[in-house]
Parts: sequence; structure tokens; C-alpha cells
Amino acid sequence: MSGKKITVFIVILTVIGILGVSGYFLYEFISTPTLKKGEFETARIDRGSVIDYVPATGVVQPGSEVLLLSPESSVIKEIVMEPGSHVEAGESIIILDPKPIQDQIESLKDQLEVKQNSLEKNMLNARGIKIDLEYNVEVKKLKITSLKSKLADQKQLLDVGGISPSKYEQTKQELVLAEKDLETIMEKNSIRLEQLKADLEGLKLQISIQEKDLAAKEELLKRMVIRAPSAGIILQVYGKKGERVNNHKLLVKMSDLSAFKIEGSIEDKLAGKIETGKMVYALVDDEKLSGQIGNISPEVNNNRIEFDVFLKQSNHKKLLPNMSIDLLVVNAKRDSVLRVRSGPALEKDENEFDVYLIKRGMAKRTQIMTGLRGSEFIEIISGVKEGDNMIISDISVFRNIEEIVIQ
Repeated sequence: MSGKKITVFIVILTVIGILGVSGYFLYEFISTPTLKKGEFETARIDRGSVIDYVPATGVVQPGSEVLLLSPESSVIKEIVMEPGSHVEAGESIIILDPKPIQDQIESLKDQLEVKQNSLEKNMLNARGIKIDLEYNVEVKKLKITSLKSKLADQKQLLDVGGISPSKYEQTKQELVLAEKDLETIMEKNSIRLEQLKADLEGLKLQISIQEKDLAAKEELLKRMVIRAPSAGIILQVYGKKGERVNNHKLLVKMSDLSAFKIEGSIEDKLAGKIETGKMVYALVDDEKLSGQIGNISPEVNNNRIEFDVFLKQSNHKKLLPNMSIDLLVVNAKRDSVLRVRSGPALEKDENEFDVYLIKRGMAKRTQIMTGLRGSEFIEIISGVKEGDNMIISDISVFRNIEEIVIQ
């Protein structure tokens, strides 16, 4: 073969090779579609709660009302706060005339002073009596000692005939009587000391009772100024300046702003979703405060059903009276399940979906089965595992394509 033919042959082979490679890449390009990053949205499969809820609205209200009663029969001396006023804990609302209580306190103090003086005198008297009694006992003991000594001397004299037996027996009898006298006087002294102790204890008990009475009257005197037990709003004041009020008479009705509840409402067509004890979330800024439905109104007002919501954090710092907030009434909830954030790819009302998972630069089609559909997340029963990355954008244009190149 000539050189010219060889050259032509080589050229033909080169052209065929180039066309083959180009055809292969063209086939790959045409048969494997591509997606560019930024043209679709993904969400990571994680484990958590899926909540289905219906929307409602609510208004923050004081958790309860507080009734303040008169602590004692008295006269209203001054009304400090009128209805509608906002008060902080400890602020004065009504001042009752304290003079009758002050007079009782002064009288009790005078009585206590007299009792204290009596106690001091009795204690000094008891000390004097105790000294006298102890002295008498010592005298008796000395007499017994003297008689014993005398009896010993007489025994020696009796043995040598120095005294008569009758003299010895007389001294012996005096010793027996002296010992009996000592025993009797010691018994009487013991009884006398117990009586003195009982008298002192009785006086101390009287003083203790009067001291408690005094403390109670002093506490009552403080309560003659009717103060707010917590922050709140004065709803009603019963009575006027100069009016006499009886013990336990209602004087003030006020709201308690130390805890709040929510007065919720929902469209009457969703009335079937409202049940006592059902879980509710209150949206306060970026927080969800959990609570439960309490009382439900049987009446329909302006096509809405009203109900109470009691929050677990009823004293949350962001809650303010008359604040309007959104509520989420929980229809169903599942915890610690595989879930994915809701997106257009999962909007159809069905349980089986063909979705794409991102793996090593490719979007690979897989079939999943879903469970509970929440407002934010959807439960996934099968087809994925925790940590997978799923395309949640609508890419139905690639329907039935097994793999997509991610550029």
C-alpha cells in the first residue's frame, strides 16, 4: 500500500473515532437530563414531631379574678384606686380606719406589761421561797447530825454506866423524830416548788397567749390597708369614703395579671375540631406556647365558637393583656417519626410519591410512603432514612426519569 493510501486510511480512522466519541457524549448528554443547583429546593430527612392542626385566633386575658374582703368591721377612710386603674403587687387600693385596732393593740400592750411585771415578781418570790426551804432542810440535817453524835457519846457512857438507859432511849427517839421531820419537810418542799413552777408556767402561758393576740392585731392593722396581692386591673370598688363595712364584706374585685389565659375563637364550621382537653399552641412572636382547651361556649357568635385556653407557661413574659395571637388547635400529633418539610413535590392528597434523593451529585428517583400530613412536616413511613436529602420542589417535568445529573 502506497504512502498516500495509508495517510487517507489514517485520516478516515481518526474521523470515525472522533465521531464515535462525540456521539457517545452526545448520547449521554441527551439521555441523562441535568439540574443546576439553585433551581430546586431540598430538605433533609430528620426525626421529630409531625403535627396536624387547624388555625384559630385568641386574645390574652387575665387568668382569674381576685376578690378582696374587709379584714374587720371598720369605716372606709380613703379610696386610693378607682375602677380601671392598673396596680402593681403591694399597691394600696382602700384604706380602712385603723383606730379601733390601734386602741386594742395599746390595751394589749398595757396588759402584757402588767403580766410581765407579775412574772418577774413571782420569779423573785419563788427564788426567795426556794432559799428558805433549802435553809430549813439544812437546819434539819444539822440537827440530825448533832443527835447522831450525841447518841454515839451516850452509847459509850451507857456501856460504862455513866448514864441511864432511859436517857439514851430518849435521845434515840429524838433522832427518829428528827429524821421523820426531815423526810416530811422535804416532801412538802417538793410539792411547794412544783406549785411555784406551775404558777410561773401558767403566767407564762397567759403572756404567750396575749403576745399571739398582739401579733394577730398588729397583722390585722397592716391589713386595714387593702393592697393588691398581684399586678392587675381594678374592675370594681364596693363602697365609698366614710361608709361602714362589716367583716368579710367584698370591697374590691380585680384581675390577676400574674397569670394569663387565652379566650380563643374558631369558625363554627370547624366546631367539631374543638374538644375540652385538646392540645393547643399559642404563637407568641417566634415561640410556641403549649396549652389545653378548657371551657367551650355552647353559643355561636358571629359564626364563631369561643373557648378558653389554659397555657402551661401562663406567666410567660411576652404575654400582655388584650394581646391578639394566633392559635394552632392540634388535630393529630406523632412524635419521634421520620419526617420531611412540606414542599410542592408532596402536595398531592395521596400516600405514595416518586421523589428524588440527592446522592453523590445525582438525583435518584425513589418511591416513598407517607403517613400523617402536618402543616409544616410530613411523616415518611418508608423509602428513606434519617439524613437523606430530598428534592421538595416540583420537578414533575422529569417524571419517570431514574437519574438526574446535578450541575
